[in-house]
Amino acid sequence: MLKKLLTLLVATLLATAAWAAVDVNTATEAELDGIKGIGPGLSGRILQERRNAAFKDWADFIGRVGGVGNKSAVNFSKEGLTVNGKKYSAAAAAKAEAKNNKKHSSPHAADRKARGGADKDAATATTPATTPATVTAAPTAAAPAPATGASKN
Repeated sequence: MLKKLLTLLVATLLATAAWAAVDVNTATEAELDGIKGIGPGLSGRILQERRNAAFKDWADFIGRVGGVGNKSAVNFSKEGLTVNGKKYSAAAAAKAEAKNNKKHSSPHAADRKARGGADKDAATATTPATTPATVTAAPTAAAPAPATGASKN
């Protein structure tokens, strides 16, 4: 009976150690490689970015480490990876998505989005009205003057 209890205790301790959180800001390369889905290449990129500055949160981690997106962050978090002791959450996903969209959008796209398409509506409304008036007014104003002057001479 004592052997069974001791074996159960050791198994529980080993399982707890396997599920211990690995923080991306303090983990060694071996610890990062121990996370399912992180290999030598990705752990190298993580360590390289970490040398520049510690990761503030999951959004910062996703934004700075190439090859890591929301889906992989969910999987890494399930495997025990944390950023500053925090697991990946839906709030972190939304923040990372907003940061990613901001990084990849052009200034013109942001302007259009901010105006809500008002420029597009204004351009289509003024173009047809302006174009015929300009085309019609120019020949009418220029045609009578030379015709009158030519008949007098």
